[in-house]
Amino acid sequence: MRGWRYAFLLFCAGYFCVGNAGTFFGQQSQIVVVKPKPFDGVLVNPDIGFTTFQRFNGDSLNAGVKWTEGFPITPQPFRGTLENKDYPRTTIAYLRVYWRFIEPREGVYRWDLIDKALQTAHQRGQTLMLRIAPYGVDSASDVPAWYRQITHEVLVSAPTKDNKASWERPPSANEPSWQLYDAHWMVDPMNPAYVHYFGDMVRALGKRYDGDPDLDLVDVSIVGPWGEGSGTNLLSEKVREGLMDSYLDSFRKTPLVVQPTDPKTDKYALSKANVGWRADCLGDMGGFKKTWNHMTDYYPEAIIEDGLADAWKKAPVTMEACWVMQTWEDKGWDVHYILDQAIKWHVSSFNAKSSAVPKDLWPEVNRWLNRMGYRFALRKFTYPAAVGPDRKLAFTSWWENDGDAPCYRNFPLALRLSNAKTSAVMVTNADIRTWMPGDSLYNDSVFIPANLPDGDYELDLAIVDPATRQPKVKLAIEGTSADGWYRLGNLKVQQTLPTNP
Repeated sequence: MRGWRYAFLLFCAGYFCVGNAGTFFGQQSQIVVVKPKPFDGVLVNPDIGFTTFQRFNGDSLNAGVKWTEGFPITPQPFRGTLENKDYPRTTIAYLRVYWRFIEPREGVYRWDLIDKALQTAHQRGQTLMLRIAPYGVDSASDVPAWYRQITHEVLVSAPTKDNKASWERPPSANEPSWQLYDAHWMVDPMNPAYVHYFGDMVRALGKRYDGDPDLDLVDVSIVGPWGEGSGTNLLSEKVREGLMDSYLDSFRKTPLVVQPTDPKTDKYALSKANVGWRADCLGDMGGFKKTWNHMTDYYPEAIIEDGLADAWKKAPVTMEACWVMQTWEDKGWDVHYILDQAIKWHVSSFNAKSSAVPKDLWPEVNRWLNRMGYRFALRKFTYPAAVGPDRKLAFTSWWENDGDAPCYRNFPLALRLSNAKTSAVMVTNADIRTWMPGDSLYNDSVFIPANLPDGDYELDLAIVDPATRQPKVKLAIEGTSADGWYRLGNLKVQQTLPTNP
């Protein structure tokens, strides 16, 4: 009889504990629903938007409609501000430099030129986009002198009008023109020496910089003045693939972008890696010929024919102004149409050559910046009001990407619990690279750290830097705090089971 009563008391005690637990877990059934208010202003976020060109945030711009490229740069002294007068604040700096300056002697590399640019970009809140162009169109931008000594290919001055390439800029009064190898090249790329020596430079570049967190992407450049790819379609298969492999084999972590030059080259690259693409003449509506332009007669067909139409889903699309935006306005071109086409092509970044944005184009530019690349808005988030001994915080979330492309770096989505005494950051398994334009759902759970004291906490959310776990990507919602976290609400943490007297 006594044993039966003892068993009965144990059962009652167990029921009481379960009842208490049930009362506590009843709080979990109270679901908090959060619907942030959208923010419609311009956001400055990693890897998207305008780029500076041969300059960095805070530098003075190029004057008028001129710009410089290809030559080593000396960063301007910092003026104490990262704002750019008459130009958007950016997160990307673009450096373009000729081969002759990177490898002045065979096998001897001026990495200091790139190191300094990477360092300065980091200090100015930017990553670096890089192109090493094989040559330009004159002696000052020629291939390295040692290369001509090895190949005995001679640069001949004073071309005739008939053999001058249609795209070549006219010489200034103090600068002679130069004879190209043919209408496309300064040297013969079919010479085995070209694939060997230029390829060696690219491989050395990849060995040193692939995966550098401050290197935004590498702009693939194999032939043609300024590295723009003229005559790529004329290369033999062996040369074409050899030059492309020097990049594809050397850059496995840092994104690569190719140019829409010809189907064979681009489809070969796509067959080996997720590459994006870039175009150097966004905006051209007839600046070269009245009967032909890049915007309606080249890019629409080339993007499809080269197999690049869906490349944006895996790798970035970046474009460069044909001339500068002031030229677009001076010529009366339809800027609204130009920018809409860029959005249609899923552009993530744009090189306006550090030339001032015309004042009356700012509404169009801001409209574009609100679509360029990714733009994440949290539309709805739900979570329980309390978490118990299972330590599991389950949640649902609905996101909208109102941009024209995904984010290509997997910045973690994180939750933070904090009160006056302590805080903890919990990284989720979300892969924001899969959040394509439109709606995405991400429902998951995170474990509360076992050593987090019981108590009342504030629950915050942010997309963070993977190293520092500090907010990195600004969200298109109102109410973000000064430290970059968005306050979702309160959460009660009770990890220890209730006890009875």
